[in-house]
Amino acid sequence: MPTATASTFNSQATKSVGSSSRTKPELRVLQVFSVLGVGGAETWLMALLKYFRERNEELPVTVKFDILLTGGEKSVFDDDAAALGAKIFYVPYRREKLGAFVRDFRQVLSLGRYDALHDHQDTNAGLHFLFGVGLLPPIRIAHFHNAFEAYPRGIIRKANFYLGRRLVGNFASHISGTSLAVLDQYGVRVSASRLPIRDSVHCGFEVSSFKGNHRNVHSELCDEFGWNDDVKIILFAGRLEKRKNPHFALEVASECIRRRPEVRLLMAGAGEEIHRTLEAQIRALRLERQIRLLGSRSDIARLMLGSNVFLFPSLAEGLGMVLAEAQASGLPILASDSTPLESVVIPEIVRFLSLSEGPASWATEVLRLIDQDRPDVSKCNNAVQGSAFSIEASASRLVQMYGDRRSDLDQDKLRLFPQPSSGRP
Repeated sequence: MPTATASTFNSQATKSVGSSSRTKPELRVLQVFSVLGVGGAETWLMALLKYFRERNEELPVTVKFDILLTGGEKSVFDDDAAALGAKIFYVPYRREKLGAFVRDFRQVLSLGRYDALHDHQDTNAGLHFLFGVGLLPPIRIAHFHNAFEAYPRGIIRKANFYLGRRLVGNFASHISGTSLAVLDQYGVRVSASRLPIRDSVHCGFEVSSFKGNHRNVHSELCDEFGWNDDVKIILFAGRLEKRKNPHFALEVASECIRRRPEVRLLMAGAGEEIHRTLEAQIRALRLERQIRLLGSRSDIARLMLGSNVFLFPSLAEGLGMVLAEAQASGLPILASDSTPLESVVIPEIVRFLSLSEGPASWATEVLRLIDQDRPDVSKCNNAVQGSAFSIEASASRLVQMYGDRRSDLDQDKLRLFPQPSSGRP
């Protein structure tokens, strides 16, 4: 496993720079994450690694990613990322060992010869940029993915937050959010003396993987869970944590089942503590047969294709990437009104409702959506394919950003695809 100890920096960075005799130009990017867990941004990174590797011959530039992990630990996607050509540096970010982090971080920057530093750790990106002063590449992207949720708590954390936010404005060349709404939530401002580009950059995904036959997949799911073919399936997919509001989802589904016994609920997502409380609640309701807790699943596209409605009662979202995936599968959606409108590609199949309406009103709307005809999957998939959420559009946008300061590159050729608009006006 690659590590970020000082003794391994030299050989790893030298290998990743490679030969200067290549005729095809290369864009080198350092991606900064905490760990490579199963989150939206991390899944996007994996899709980008796969895309740039498979499409390399067709692209005007070779795009190479190195990954620096401030959590310092291996997680779900590390081996896959390395297999796709990424060099991984484990550089733990700890207050008690800040000097070691700064030293190792600067060494990675010094040896990597990067065109861009793409930091996915919200306001912490500003602190990282400060630590790299003098070695920073020309493109420095601070990418905000998570909903704000009254982030700073405690004196030290508040100080880090406000300092980091200020430093992002001072050092970033680009300030990006999964939505413009999330940037507004953080109150990100830019220096009066310099204006970094501030815009939304959505995570992309392989849209075609969400295409399929609803009826066939629905039957497969019913067989898998021992249900009759005529049941109606509500799907909840997301980490089992407070922000995703899984207990509210369970209340809505149980009310739907009380009114319509043929309704079922699938809950896909990891989170041991809340998983246990949900299990107890399901047992108390005696709904073990109708409601299944699936844990982490790798077949979310299949679950979406086979379900009848997607339930998304989130308390706060940076964007709600999973909504774009649901739309790609033609799955009708009921989401909380805290979800940014930029997540909407097909307004006809997305309905927003305030959480203050309560589970009973949500259940009424879920049943209304269930009774509607399922939208044409191919048409929905094509609509999302033509949006900013496709991996092709996402990759094109990033290539333009990464190569923005390279005078040797033809900027017109970096526009791999026309940039579509996404979301409602």
